[in-house]
Amino acid sequence: MIRVLLAEDQAMVRGALSALLNLESDIEVLGSAPDGEAAWRELQRLKPDVLVTDIEMPGLTGLELAQRIQRHELPIKVIIVTTFARPGFLRRALEAGVSGYLLKDAPAENLAEALRMVHRGGRSIDPQLALDAWSEADPLNDRERQVLRLAGEGQSASDIATQLHLSHGTVRNYLSEAIGKLGVGNRIEAYRLARQKGWL
Repeated sequence: MIRVLLAEDQAMVRGALSALLNLESDIEVLGSAPDGEAAWRELQRLKPDVLVTDIEMPGLTGLELAQRIQRHELPIKVIIVTTFARPGFLRRALEAGVSGYLLKDAPAENLAEALRMVHRGGRSIDPQLALDAWSEADPLNDRERQVLRLAGEGQSASDIATQLHLSHGTVRNYLSEAIGKLGVGNRIEAYRLARQKGWL
């Protein structure tokens, strides 16, 4: 039996995924969570074989959840099911040890097959996305990504400095580096481009 935990912030999608997977004789949905922090607590409580998660969720994103699982060396496989067909997201997911990456517009039976493959130790990645993922590398480092994300959310350099325990000048340097690497004119354009590529 493949024991699964679902993490998805949209209640209807969460319910539909749970209902679909429970139709499979070899898959058991142990529970579900509406956000990343709740999913993290449930992972430790229920100890599933596989986490099926969205990327964009309140609290922790699916990618941050995968990174935390990897950092704590938990024996839990991760499959991301998302609407984001962005190569940058896939690259970051693979770096975080994710075993599966499927798009929400794929046929429903693909998820059950992906779960079986991943549970056996294999990988299940959307093939077109896998090709695209290696066409363009993410130029940002983790700190630049963090600072740019906060700037894109409307925070000032001073707010970002306080939040990340950095000096004002250091924040400005990270923003300047990110803008330069992305070849755009300002932080808003840098944020938009990085989001579009899946680098944030």
